[in-house]
Amino acid sequence: EVQLVESGGGLVQPGGSLRLSCVASGFTFSNYDMKWVRQAPGKGLEWVSTISTSSATSSGSTRYGDSVKGRFTISRDNAKNTLYLQMNGLKSEDTAVYYCTVPHYGVRGQGTQVTVSS
Repeated sequence: EVQLVESGGGLVQPGGSLRLSCVASGFTFSNYDMKWVRQAPGKGLEWVSTISTSSATSSGSTRYGDSVKGRFTISRDNAKNTLYLQMNGLKSEDTAVYYCTVPHYGVRGQGTQVTVSS
């Protein structure tokens, strides 16, 4: 069974940082692209970032949504079956539930709440 478990969310002041983690199980993590999406209160799902598969010589290519480009960094540790999202320069509009997904299986985790507020 494919499972994704996010953690690392919380309450942070504007300008602050958080690092989200997503531990994957039930599939060969290193073989698949991974993605972060988010859902703000009262809004639909928004794509945040994608990282491609990686190899011994490549860490995987990355892409970002315009709203987070330059502030967020996606990465993966295949040895730990873990996906990360480093979020810096957080803004109130980043407040949302963040989910990791494995598009190939159409599965996402339960989400982790990020609240940016003073």
